[in-house]
Amino acid sequence: MFSEETKDRIVRLTEVVKKIVHVGYIPFILYIGMTRSNPRPALIRLISPFA
Repeated sequence: MFSEETKDRIVRLTEVVKKIVHVGYIPFILYIGMTRSNPRPALIRLISPFA
């Protein structure tokens, strides 16, 4: 159905998307939490365990 080159491109694209989702999931959730909450928390309070 697909040529080998197309299959390879799909596999590489899938791997890149997996990596982006894996690395970006937690920062994305923190960003959503910061922008949607009221009052907005300071970034240092989210990151630092001592704040």
